[in-house]
Amino acid sequence: MGKVYLIGAGPGDPELLTLKAARLLARADVVLHDALVSDAVLAVISPAAEIINVGKRAGHKLLAQDEINALLVSHGRRRPEVVRLKGGDPTIFGRAGEEIEALRRAGIAYEIVPGISAALGAAAAAGISLTDRRVASQILLTTFSRGIDGSAMDWGCVTSTTTLVLYMPGADYAEVSERLLGGGLPANLPCVIVSRATGPQQQVRWSNVARLASEEKLPAPALLIVGRVASHEIEDLSAQFWDTNRKDPDLQQTSVS
Repeated sequence: MGKVYLIGAGPGDPELLTLKAARLLARADVVLHDALVSDAVLAVISPAAEIINVGKRAGHKLLAQDEINALLVSHGRRRPEVVRLKGGDPTIFGRAGEEIEALRRAGIAYEIVPGISAALGAAAAAGISLTDRRVASQILLTTFSRGIDGSAMDWGCVTSTTTLVLYMPGADYAEVSERLLGGGLPANLPCVIVSRATGPQQQVRWSNVARLASEEKLPAPALLIVGRVASHEIEDLSAQFWDTNRKDPDLQQTSVS
């Protein structure tokens, strides 16, 4: 019986792989990877390894999650070193919990190898600090749920000092804008869309919550950062970027003059 490594592929640039991730990919017997893992990272995999694409793009699944779990268990029983390669960090919106549970039940050894998350890669690409102490004191990582599922978002936890990082905003930025405005975020609150962060086709587009509705869609994978940190001129920010009608005890404390 072998061992399964759940490895974070990082945001796209192979030079951002951890040394351990690169070493394991270079000697793996089989690699099951997501669709969002970049070609440059896939090139690090051993030529002798069996490579299986189990990813999902634009809502189209190659395999159901239960099938992926079964493949991990099957290969883990027969192959010495199995890699489950996920974009970003495997424990953030990567369904790693379900795969770990399947491996535990099957009695197969596993190890998590962290990666640079998409949120951190996007922030680096945009050249901003997610927790700039002048305007932010917390980060909220979430995905965008469309339709009636969007009501699951607890907007009460979003304050004037929150940096909101929205994974997988999808193609309809107008719906995202509407949801953000409906949650009480001010129309002129800065935001930035980062597409294909750290890769050769990287794009960064600066906007605000209201103008987001009319922005042209950027290629996936993309990520949206919303908050006062998403401004070119942090030092000039003040309470103007927050709805004064919204009760927020932190507002006066965090405003910069």
